[in-house]
Amino acid sequence: MASQISASNQARAVDSRRTARRPVFGGIDLGTNNCRMLVGTPAANGFHVLDSYSRVVRLGEGLYETGRLSPVAMDRAIASLSICAERMQRWSGGAGAGPLRLRAIATEACRQAENGAEFISRAREATGLPLEIINPREEAELAMESCASLLTSDARRALLFDIGGGSTEIAWVRVNGAAPPDLIGYISLPVGVVTLSERSASCCYSPAGFSRLVDDIAAMLHPFERVHHIGEEIRRGGVLMVGTSGTVTTLAGVSLKLDRYRRGLVDGLCLTREAVDLALAEARALGREGLSRHPCIGRERVDFVLPGCAIFAAIHELWQVPHLVVADRGLREGMLMRLMRAPHPNKRNFFHA
Repeated sequence: MASQISASNQARAVDSRRTARRPVFGGIDLGTNNCRMLVGTPAANGFHVLDSYSRVVRLGEGLYETGRLSPVAMDRAIASLSICAERMQRWSGGAGAGPLRLRAIATEACRQAENGAEFISRAREATGLPLEIINPREEAELAMESCASLLTSDARRALLFDIGGGSTEIAWVRVNGAAPPDLIGYISLPVGVVTLSERSASCCYSPAGFSRLVDDIAAMLHPFERVHHIGEEIRRGGVLMVGTSGTVTTLAGVSLKLDRYRRGLVDGLCLTREAVDLALAEARALGREGLSRHPCIGRERVDFVLPGCAIFAAIHELWQVPHLVVADRGLREGMLMRLMRAPHPNKRNFFHA
């Protein structure tokens, strides 16, 4: 164990020397279910990852019933954010590097909770992080930016969705070849894997209950379809569907029959509709115990798999795009790309050790 720790420290020291005098950027995404962090420095293909962190904190636990963030959930989130702050300090101003530029965001749980703003103030004071609540449009834009490199040149449009813990963001995107994509429209559904698991978890395990959930969620999507005529665009061709969430990466792992999750095999994977349907059917057939034993899921995430599948099934059935591109990336990557592109740094985005 000591030799492993020593090797890890040596690798971090090498990375620190390599990034001396090079800009370092960080992104923290505090969602309804997870707290995620990413640190990187610019590279030819986007950025080189220096450090990353992810932990399930269930900040939105109980929010559907009470309308408030619970003290226990807030404590879990702040403990995780404190770890992020400590790790950010290692990269800020060290070995001749300049101060790290950082964006730290909170999403649906803090948007919806009566005490969301109060929690943000407490988290800022406890950790020193410039945590802020973003709106659904910016959440959709950050997801779009993170997936821009997956939008192929032969696509005219992209339908991008992000199934989160407390909400689901769907972006209708214009693909512009080598130029950055444009957000044509977006919708934020007030359902995510945490809220749906608390509201309707038992329904997911029966065929009739699952179908009702899919129909209810599809009904939320119909106004967006009526405005943008996405189905008509799909029939014309040139529409790419991109999914970025634990739900679609889990389905990818099921489809590939992985003995353990491997990001390199999943990120950017293109699945046919037939493969997606088979993976959905297999996930539903496994049941709770089978899902908890699956190497790409485990007990910590098992309660969220079928609620996520219900949300995805509604999207998948309404908009019948021939293929699904799976993205194991999200808001953290979008934040880093934006920070690296910004010509005039905002002082609030600097993090000093």
